[in-house]
Amino acid sequence: MANRRDFLKKGALAAAAAPLVAAGCRPERRVRPEAEHGGDRWGIEADPSVRSRLLVEPGKGRALPITGTFLDEISHDIPHQNWGEREWDRDFRYMKAIGIDTMIDIRCGYRKFITYPSPYLLKKGCYLPSVDLIDMFCRLAQKYGMKFMLGLYDSGRYWDTGDMSYEVEANKFVIDEVWERYGSKYESFGGWYISGEISRATRGAIESFRTMGRQCKEVSGGLPTFISPWIDGKKAVDAASGSLTRAQAVSVEQHEREWNEIFDGIHEYVDACAFQDGHIDYDELDAFFSVNKKLADRYGMQCWTNAETFDRDMPIRFLPIKFDKLRLKLEAAARCGYDKAITFEFSHFMSPQSAYLQAGHLYARYREYFGM
Repeated sequence: MANRRDFLKKGALAAAAAPLVAAGCRPERRVRPEAEHGGDRWGIEADPSVRSRLLVEPGKGRALPITGTFLDEISHDIPHQNWGEREWDRDFRYMKAIGIDTMIDIRCGYRKFITYPSPYLLKKGCYLPSVDLIDMFCRLAQKYGMKFMLGLYDSGRYWDTGDMSYEVEANKFVIDEVWERYGSKYESFGGWYISGEISRATRGAIESFRTMGRQCKEVSGGLPTFISPWIDGKKAVDAASGSLTRAQAVSVEQHEREWNEIFDGIHEYVDACAFQDGHIDYDELDAFFSVNKKLADRYGMQCWTNAETFDRDMPIRFLPIKFDKLRLKLEAAARCGYDKAITFEFSHFMSPQSAYLQAGHLYARYREYFGM
């Protein structure tokens, strides 16, 4: 009986230890992204000699590589992944491995949820976060030789009312707070994202962008600012609707007229514009991208693309994009002479450790295409 008790005791201890091993209480094992999201989870090792047989030319020199990403830690319509610093540190390494050098916090707060313990926003009823994410992002960016750009606060009132005046008022305090707490402390703090998303001649947008851009530049000694609006195309539908497209869409000519007026009004205080690329069809990319580049050049602005790595063509919102769709968009950006490609967003839709299994495969296909 003693031997049986010893056997049961050892078995119980082993069973108790198993969740700890699964939870990561063992030395971290470096795993190739292809392996981490591959069949070897079932005990089948991949044949390292097998590669995809591409029918297209490799992307190096043909497509614009992604060198920046938003960090979506105050999620609006994307599930939260509940990462801690260990997971974020690993993700920064995955990003660095493919040449990403710019991290953009998409917003430092949305409605009542915030990324750092803002004295101003806490007094306004926002919730205290458990971790200072802005400090963590600045530290990790510095650790891996990257640049961090801060996205401004989004009260949500613009989405409810179409009025951007409250965003301007709240960010008067947020911009000063952020610079004092992080910008003056970390060399990795490299600029600002003016997070109000518009598509066309939104009421008050020009003056709002000018006001917030001016303050960002004045407080930080001229660090760069950028915006990421959306093109009012056929796929610009409400995320909560059941439709994937709509009949009414802006023409290339109307888009050019409206954004010529906006760029004319903001270019002194906004250095770059990264239009979201998912609201137009793939055969419209060159027409709209050419206009965007022409306008940016006219006003001395950088022309970036926000190459969305989630799929707007699926009835399920939102899943990682099919690689060929991403490829078409990056190739169009290269043809039109764009200056930089950023994405919304790596951690959910392209990371090997994403909650979405397809994201790691997208990472593998991207590396394969660019010969990494």
